[in-house]
Amino acid sequence: MIDFRKLTVYQIYPKSFKDSDGDGLGDLQGIIEKLDYIEELGVNCIWLTPIYPSPQKDNGYDVADYTAIDPRYGTMDDFDHLVTQCKKRDIIIMLDMVFNHTSDQHPWFQKAITDKKNKDYKNYYIFKVSDSEEPTNWISKFGGSTWEKINENEYYLHLFDKTQPDLNWENPQLRQEIYNIMEFWLKKGIRSFRFDVINLISKPEIYVDDHIGDGRRFYTDGPKIHEYLKELHKNTFGKYENTVTVGEMSSTTIDNCIKYSNPEEKELDMTFSFHHLKVDYENGDKWSDMAFDFLQLKKILIDWQIGMEQGGGHNALFWCNHDQPRIVSRFGNDIVYRVESAKMLATAMHMLKGTPYVYQGEEIGMTNPNFTSIDRYRDVESINYYAILKQQGKSDEEILKILRTKSRDNSRTPVQWNSTKNSGFTTGTPWIDTADNYTHINVVQALEDENSVFYHYKKLIKLRKDMDIISYGRFEPILENHNQIFAYLRKHKNEELLVVNNFYKKDVELDTLLDTFKEGEIIISNYDNVLWKNTLKLRPYESFVIKSRNRNTVI
Repeated sequence: MIDFRKLTVYQIYPKSFKDSDGDGLGDLQGIIEKLDYIEELGVNCIWLTPIYPSPQKDNGYDVADYTAIDPRYGTMDDFDHLVTQCKKRDIIIMLDMVFNHTSDQHPWFQKAITDKKNKDYKNYYIFKVSDSEEPTNWISKFGGSTWEKINENEYYLHLFDKTQPDLNWENPQLRQEIYNIMEFWLKKGIRSFRFDVINLISKPEIYVDDHIGDGRRFYTDGPKIHEYLKELHKNTFGKYENTVTVGEMSSTTIDNCIKYSNPEEKELDMTFSFHHLKVDYENGDKWSDMAFDFLQLKKILIDWQIGMEQGGGHNALFWCNHDQPRIVSRFGNDIVYRVESAKMLATAMHMLKGTPYVYQGEEIGMTNPNFTSIDRYRDVESINYYAILKQQGKSDEEILKILRTKSRDNSRTPVQWNSTKNSGFTTGTPWIDTADNYTHINVVQALEDENSVFYHYKKLIKLRKDMDIISYGRFEPILENHNQIFAYLRKHKNEELLVVNNFYKKDVELDTLLDTFKEGEIIISNYDNVLWKNTLKLRPYESFVIKSRNRNTVI
């Protein structure tokens, strides 16, 4: 029986993971080649971002065929071989399902705009007629309008790129197509799914302009979203045992995520939310240059821990993914204290209540690549916003500084396997440049160093499997207003853990508030010892977890 609360999920972005044939793109055979490495890390689930046929306008999230494998990545036989090899290692595969939109090259959309006699496929998408101007003033997630004109007065909706038309979930025929797709993969033995921006699928009954925002308030956690997810559960994965599901939730709320992930609701197992990764957005603007707000970060993490726990929901825990910059460059110190801060950030997240997700390369402390030219960027969002920021009057220097901290390409550079050319990712020319620091930050180096970031992650993953308190224990925050320390307790039955994390490079001392744990057992730490005499002294980015020897005293 799979217990997703004890799982740690390893996210693979196939395009950048490992290239087996020298064409510069990662592929399924490359993943198979590295399964022993994944097994060594200790994870029991790998999430693959989309591997379906796609024009790659949005790196595979523009799907042209949901039940085939993109030739760039291999064949269906390769996929079946991957499934077999994963089973041998007790690793389950989580597939990424993109059901808010398709590619404009998907046969459904092509028929919708070319087949004048058959209107069925047109009703798979959201078309609106507007004579004077666009149907609404909503702004796309990638910049620009959410509407694309297809003839004199007709438009289709795309919340993302114009090549990604939104699906019409109001249409029961479309929903049945979705269920058929799910059944295809379920019959192949896949039992785990991640649903991309799934809380955007329910659109409003009436489309109106947004005079105070970008339109998202009209389609986020929409009016029928819980109805649709319950129906999806009932008609697909809910009929099978040992399934694991997670929904990516854009701009969502705790109340909705409780409903999405509370087992009694029969929707999903857990949810991704992103509020904690917007604390370096100045006035809510991603494309800005701002240091992260630590107190706001703590407040968001605490609110979601307490809120989801009280409501019976379940958090997906993460710092990194294919859409986010490298966390050690973002909230850590990727130059002087790269190892210490990477370990601290890992501990801070993995000891929370929820299911942790590790993004490829995170476990060795990979950093942002710090590209200095727009020519080195590949992401459609980054290229679009380069032009938008240019139009706003920003200089190349200002724009590139923002891209170096906020671009999605920061996480999409190839995994750094070794110190040979192209970091051992490919024998050809990689589709995107490798970060220059691959010569000293790579898997080979990490495996040879017993104090590396890799072994810290491995220990955290094993602790979650071994200690029920981490998987099931209650969360209690402490030192909530401290401007440098993120600390909390985990409690379960007669056990208690103290988790302390210094988020800065400055030393800091704490008073006797935590003396209950002074003689406790150190479970994990990123320094050799803990400096605890009259006071507790924390060094730069120091982090540790202590198990209390005296459970009768509660802080």
